[in-house]
Amino acid sequence: MMSKVMRALGLMSGTSLDGIDVAYLETDGETVSKRGPALTFPYDERMRRLLATAIADAKTLKSRDDRPGSLPEAEREVTDRHAAAVAQFLEKTGIDGAAIDLIGFHGQTVLHRPGAGLTVQLGLGQQLADATHCPVIYDFRAADVAAGGQGAPLVPVYHRALTAKLPARPLAIVNIGGVANVTWIGGDGSLIAFDTGPGNALLDDWMMQHVGNARDENGEAAAHGRVDEDAVRYLLGDAYFSKPPPKSLDRNTFSADAIAELSTDDGAATLAAFTAQAIAVSREYMPQEPELWIVAGGGRHNRTIMRMLAAQVRHDVVPAEAANIDGDSVEAEAWAYLAVRSVKGLPITFPGTTGAPEPMTGGVRADPSPAR
Repeated sequence: MMSKVMRALGLMSGTSLDGIDVAYLETDGETVSKRGPALTFPYDERMRRLLATAIADAKTLKSRDDRPGSLPEAEREVTDRHAAAVAQFLEKTGIDGAAIDLIGFHGQTVLHRPGAGLTVQLGLGQQLADATHCPVIYDFRAADVAAGGQGAPLVPVYHRALTAKLPARPLAIVNIGGVANVTWIGGDGSLIAFDTGPGNALLDDWMMQHVGNARDENGEAAAHGRVDEDAVRYLLGDAYFSKPPPKSLDRNTFSADAIAELSTDDGAATLAAFTAQAIAVSREYMPQEPELWIVAGGGRHNRTIMRMLAAQVRHDVVPAEAANIDGDSVEAEAWAYLAVRSVKGLPITFPGTTGAPEPMTGGVRADPSPAR
């Protein structure tokens, strides 16, 4: 049973407001047999605005099941958009939906406060299972948080499987999404993982506020700006950075208030430096310096962040593709992998990744309702 290879789709939207990543994976939950196609389905501006409102409304949450304000509408819309993304993915790739064994559904994170025992990802698992006619595994973080873990990051166990044949050890895989996180993989396969600090969220919000476009394309604005080193030191003075892992962040943990008076380019440069230096600071919590840094997520396209990170660490910093990893789809692939591990009862969180008291499985299963 443990060796049975399953065909799964992973659906990832996470903390980003960009859209939905869908990826196909064949795995037994331990090794990766085949990485298939992956596609991204961007959110339109109306959806981004709805999610931004939902994130603001979620700040008042006291219970993970509460849905005040815009949250019910956002949750229905998130679920509908994911169902549509699955249908479009299958149509565009020619994959037979009946051949899919499982869907791993991350949902849209609107609040992550593990210290308060709260992590909330919008998404109706049963509704998605009914719409896709496929079993869905969702709500992956809740069991870990309930046990006292951080509920994040969850991708490290997939990072280990994905890099099993790479000779460099120890190595680090950094994902720069809305929040940045790192996975350190030791020579014996041991894992240490945690959120390093801001990823793209602060910079995206800054660019949206100043130029009406929610990204700094290729890091061009940051490349033309001057880093306010005093502001970076101030931002890195946050207590989070001196706190040992396990630790994780909400998308809105940090604020750009300290750079409010800077020009667009100088602000972009300063926020890029904040992201890069926060990643570099993570070395303090690694038993050995990584011999290789692999960067995935949208942030790898920001040449300024990549250049700044390379200047901060001792060894090579490369985009995921240099290690034969799809830097855009790795997290969606991970959710397919985690879904298979979930149904097989394999652990998805560990003491070294989330601070869970022991290796734990997670996820909730929703099977399609019987046809009437």
